[in-house]
Amino acid sequence: MKNLKTSEGYQIINNWMTADQKVPFEFQERTWNYYHKGYSGMVVAPTGFGKTFSVFLGVVINYINQYQKMQSGLKLLWVTPIRSLAKDLARAMQEAVDSIGIDWVVEVRNGDTDPKQKARQTKQMPDVLIVTPESLHLLLAQKSCDKFFKNLQCIAVDEWHELMGNKRGVLVELALGYLKNNVSNLKIWGITATIGNIDEAMEVLLPNVSKKIKIVSKEKKQIEIIPVYPDKVDVLPWAGHLGGTLADKVAEIISSSRSTLVFTNTRSQSELWYQLLLNADPDLAGQLALHHGSIDHALRQWIENALSSGQLKAVVCTSSLDLGVDFKPVDTVVQIGSSKGIARFLQRAGRSGHSPYETSKIYFVPTHTLELLEVAALKDAYKNKVVEKRDPMVLTYDVLVQFMVTIALGGGFKSNELFPIIQQTHAFKYLQEEDWNWCLAFISKGGKLGENYEEFHRVDVNDDGVYEVKKRRIGMLHRLNIGVIVSDAMLRVKYTSGGYIGMVEEYFLTKLKVGDKFILAGRVLEYVRMKELTVYVRNSSGKAITPSWLGGRLPLSADLSLFLRQKLSEAATNQSKSKEIQFLNPLLNYQQTHSALPLHNELLVEQFHTREGYHLFMYPLEGRLVHEVMATVIAYRISKRFPISFSIAMNDYGFELFSDQPIPVDLEFLTELFQLDHLMDDVVASINAAEMALHKFRDIAVIAGMVIQTFPGKQRNNKSLQASSSIIFKVLEEFEPSHLLVRQAYNEVFNQQLQEVRLVDAFKRIASNKIVLKFTDRYTPLSFPIKVDSLRQSLSSEDLTTRINRMIERNLKKRKK
Repeated sequence: MKNLKTSEGYQIINNWMTADQKVPFEFQERTWNYYHKGYSGMVVAPTGFGKTFSVFLGVVINYINQYQKMQSGLKLLWVTPIRSLAKDLARAMQEAVDSIGIDWVVEVRNGDTDPKQKARQTKQMPDVLIVTPESLHLLLAQKSCDKFFKNLQCIAVDEWHELMGNKRGVLVELALGYLKNNVSNLKIWGITATIGNIDEAMEVLLPNVSKKIKIVSKEKKQIEIIPVYPDKVDVLPWAGHLGGTLADKVAEIISSSRSTLVFTNTRSQSELWYQLLLNADPDLAGQLALHHGSIDHALRQWIENALSSGQLKAVVCTSSLDLGVDFKPVDTVVQIGSSKGIARFLQRAGRSGHSPYETSKIYFVPTHTLELLEVAALKDAYKNKVVEKRDPMVLTYDVLVQFMVTIALGGGFKSNELFPIIQQTHAFKYLQEEDWNWCLAFISKGGKLGENYEEFHRVDVNDDGVYEVKKRRIGMLHRLNIGVIVSDAMLRVKYTSGGYIGMVEEYFLTKLKVGDKFILAGRVLEYVRMKELTVYVRNSSGKAITPSWLGGRLPLSADLSLFLRQKLSEAATNQSKSKEIQFLNPLLNYQQTHSALPLHNELLVEQFHTREGYHLFMYPLEGRLVHEVMATVIAYRISKRFPISFSIAMNDYGFELFSDQPIPVDLEFLTELFQLDHLMDDVVASINAAEMALHKFRDIAVIAGMVIQTFPGKQRNNKSLQASSSIIFKVLEEFEPSHLLVRQAYNEVFNQQLQEVRLVDAFKRIASNKIVLKFTDRYTPLSFPIKVDSLRQSLSSEDLTTRINRMIERNLKKRKK
């Protein structure tokens, strides 16, 4: 094989880069070299260092070197997790090939692509096609889809760390396995930022590939983490209130920067901060924009273009702008509140200072004082190069049966040919032949219970043993519902006079009456009426509520929890030199004086009595989801000995058991409560696992095609989907409890919702730790935010603030007994 550096392709690319005063990074050249040698692989490099061009130019160099042998058609298929990446990527690639002098066409195909362009692509594929996982499966569902891929050279999977660990990643695994088997000499390359289990990530993407290489860049991105300190320390912090008082300081950061991204964790928080910043600095009007997934797509595209061209001073956004969009003017990032994870924080930091030679600056704005502890924890994690792992999903039968129908629709398959292909993927390497036969019966006859229902007979088997979709209506409905993202029914929001604004979730609208005001896309809107799945509004002003979107609260990651416990331990022993810890001294001293600061090998438990009742607080610092289950188990174990009922509240730091009766616990009993024996039995006994599985089954049933979510021009609402899936689930539970999709629903409850592995690890850790029981006469800095979170459920925002201020005043007046 000819040496890469003496090849024509390398010389042309090298001359092009030299003319542009650029020098390739070492990891880019290594990628080109291994691609030249016929390898597949994984490229790991920080944001802004040219990961895209490491793979893309490798394909270009190979094309130039093999020009005489190359045929027209699709050569590179680029899979990206979000649509907003696609347009930016296509522009950058097209500009590059035009400048190099290759007559390639680079195009995008996703839900936003014009139908005429899709029809043209079906007849003649471009040289490079950028797709989402869902768009790739839609291609596989086209009749005679093999013709699209016959000249395909390479598939690149961008931002693999964002796909691995969810069902969209399984979609990618299945598509890659199928195409690898059908396209000779196909190379597959993954592109990722750093994750905690890189080797496993490569193995999941490239199972059974002998020629593969992991390429990790030597270059490291420099990140500066800057906390925004409040003017004073609240010794009794509570979530949310502090952020608003820091809006003036965020406005100053925006003013002194060229261009700023202000990241929030939820859509409702982004709407709120958009208003706060405009109030803090009215001159930002026209220079500040709002970007999240429920805003009209056309408006989001305009914002992305305006940000790229430097027209906007700042954008308040959610994870909608987390990934790889190359906004070169952005020199500053602001994170509002905890990012809940190390990887997410570093990903967002990397959006600023996009050049490899610039330092990425990220300001951390606490929404309550305790979050400054997380700044110190994040700094330690970054210094120690710790990033969370992504655990891959396995045996997701709902995704598998959807894929089988997709392939049956795209030309058909024989069981004995497809089964080994499926088994070669990481997600289904443990798939048993018995379960495979169950899947075949499920798509063709609806399984045991679907035999008498024609709508469940989606795939026919012809005389040659080929499974194929023959019914036109089945094919149409399947293509409409391809994908694994099952959202709660979204309602379109339009002006009565016409004009589309965005989307809100159905459940939020059920709380509104005609005349009520809410905020969307930064505008105050008055609810006029609802017709079918459209909400009609008019512009308004004055006080308005902010929509909340379900799933907004992210749990603290296990790695960040570990660093947080270490920082508290350092504070307890006066070993920390962290500026954040020093700033928090008044709060930490108050906690130490009236209770204790837990060491890293201790569990702090606080107990006290107020006029409202009896409080028991525990602080495992394991994140909200783990605390929710842990609190339920502990309450159940107490109630087995004493007839006490509890209400439960939790946050990322701990949880509260609250009762109107005394809670008789001592150190010996607390030690018993955290025993590992019969833990999962007690979890099952203390929660309604069947009810939780029923809700999980709704999504599984939609993905598997048992319940149809989208019909032509119409989407079924959440209530209807839940009702249909509930009936099916209850019938299956009674008559076919071994049904694979029912079994999967329970597995997802334990693995995802109950976080079984992390829960068991937490109980193991606490069982080996020392328990510190403190009796106090007041709320402490650790307990107060948990109590406030519980009050939010029953009080309006005005009532809540009044009540909280009264509680703080009463608490601070008390004297230590």
